[in-house]
Amino acid sequence: MESHMRAIVMDSFGSAEVLKLMDITRPAPSDNQVLIEVFATSVNRPDLVQREGNYPPPAGESEILGLEVAGEIIEIGKDVTGLRLGERVAALVGGGGYAEFAIAHPECLIKIPDLMSFEEAACICETYITSYLNLFRIAHLETKNTVLLHGGGGGVNTAAVQLCQVLAPEATVVVTASARKAKEVEAMGVNYVVDYQQTSFEKEVARITQSRGVDVILDHVGASYLQSNLRSLAIEGTLLIIGVTSGSRAEINLGTLMVKRQKICGSVLRSRSVAEKGCIINDFRQKVCPFFESRQIIPTISEVFSLDQARDAHLMMEEGRHFGKIVLRVKGS
Repeated sequence: MESHMRAIVMDSFGSAEVLKLMDITRPAPSDNQVLIEVFATSVNRPDLVQREGNYPPPAGESEILGLEVAGEIIEIGKDVTGLRLGERVAALVGGGGYAEFAIAHPECLIKIPDLMSFEEAACICETYITSYLNLFRIAHLETKNTVLLHGGGGGVNTAAVQLCQVLAPEATVVVTASARKAKEVEAMGVNYVVDYQQTSFEKEVARITQSRGVDVILDHVGASYLQSNLRSLAIEGTLLIIGVTSGSRAEINLGTLMVKRQKICGSVLRSRSVAEKGCIINDFRQKVCPFFESRQIIPTISEVFSLDQARDAHLMMEEGRHFGKIVLRVKGS
């Protein structure tokens, strides 16, 4: 077996220009891991943050960017059972996705349905699992009435909309989006789209809910949205913070929080233990994967780039020109 592979590496932090395609040593799986030949991976917002030097990988994880891969198992550690060589899998990884080969824990694998392409499968693990974890395992949206999703058009948002439609079909879904993405969000079948650049989402939520507020908010913006989020949240509502693109420090009125019995939950998937990820993914396999198999959920792909076009893919995300997921085709690129 060859000992080298192509991968996107960085010799410093900075703009997309630091991304370089190079030949490096192929990783070797431990006794409780598998080695995957990567056919496709995808670009996620944390990749950009890591590239800028603000999101180091957890201890022991690869320094290479990429949080999810899709491909075939080509090597199995001696302590791993229930898997076979050549099996098509998608994997949640702590790093290492932008490469021809990646190691993964069996607990973090999802078998790819026969009708799903590798490019589609590369979209599942980071965004759909993040959305499922927050909206349904933490906030229990299936028992609630209304949800506000920020960032219409992003990978997490498009995944969240689809999950709401199959797991909480009675819930009213409100999405914030820019004017240029509003029509595409509307086409997904959400109840309300708010152009956050022209309208206060706080006022629109009050209008839509007759001042009651929404039960759940999924937010990646952070500091600048905190006050408006809390004012838009219903009594006993839950605010889920999964990103801080506008900053990480803000003040809150604890008195209002107490009176309205609201909950603020910070949530990150990457830093969780393998055992905890495995528990979440096992639940995801049972509750969500059947919808991929039946094609009731088809990942929304904005564009597919080759691995050597990783810079262009990052620029597309930075400039907000995507709707859904940005994929890197590795095998055959």
